[in-house]
Amino acid sequence: MSEKITQEQRLDYLVKEFKADSDEYKDVQVPGDTEGKQRILRSLMNIRMPKTLSDDVLAVQDEYLTGRAKEKGIVYLSDIPIIRDGFSIWQGDITRLAVDAIVNAANSQMLGCFIPMHTCIDNCIHTFAGVQLRAECNRQMNHLRERFGRNYEQATAVPMLTDAYNLPAKKVIHIVGPIVQKRLTSALEKDLADCYRNTLDMCRENGLKSVAFCCISTGVFHFPNKRAAEIAVDTVEKWMADNPGVMERVIFNVFKDEDKEYYEELIQ
Repeated sequence: MSEKITQEQRLDYLVKEFKADSDEYKDVQVPGDTEGKQRILRSLMNIRMPKTLSDDVLAVQDEYLTGRAKEKGIVYLSDIPIIRDGFSIWQGDITRLAVDAIVNAANSQMLGCFIPMHTCIDNCIHTFAGVQLRAECNRQMNHLRERFGRNYEQATAVPMLTDAYNLPAKKVIHIVGPIVQKRLTSALEKDLADCYRNTLDMCRENGLKSVAFCCISTGVFHFPNKRAAEIAVDTVEKWMADNPGVMERVIFNVFKDEDKEYYEELIQ
């Protein structure tokens, strides 16, 4: 049986099982084409609350997502040029990177994006990691609520480390960036710098030698892109100078051409 047919059978099985797992969408119509089925599966995964799933379904999900990762193309450190001092810029889908850790721009609930097919990085990471990621985030948040109260939400710039499950990366570091509501302030700039500094501290504490940062807070959190890039590069440069030899590679992962240009100007 060819890999393509096998993946199609896995997809059909997962759509059926995730539909059955959903009270609200168990009767949803499924398109006949592969892309349509993929949209349905992703949407069902996106809206699913953290709860147990049978080992059989998890095993097929893991096989399917591992196959999807190969289809998209895994990007290794050796594929990404070093610009200087262990710094790299890479434009593309962060879920393709085979690094020690990728950074997820999370929200204060820390459970991923529940909007079906949303294009935010939080949604993409949770989708291609698999449902185990939301479950682990939920367990960690439950432990924190036991300590700090049932209404606890993750504070800005406090990182959370999880496994990466079916992603090529080893770990995911989830962090809540500052939200710019009216105007940019020095306090918000400090919060963003703390996101980068605290993430690197977590890498050091856990022996993670390579990390890919997304453009924290520059999306729906409205942090100005150019200033965000300046803070990111400046903070990481200072941290690397204070911690020589700790990190082998820091990758600034960008998606927009605008951000790529800003980082290229800053790292020469």
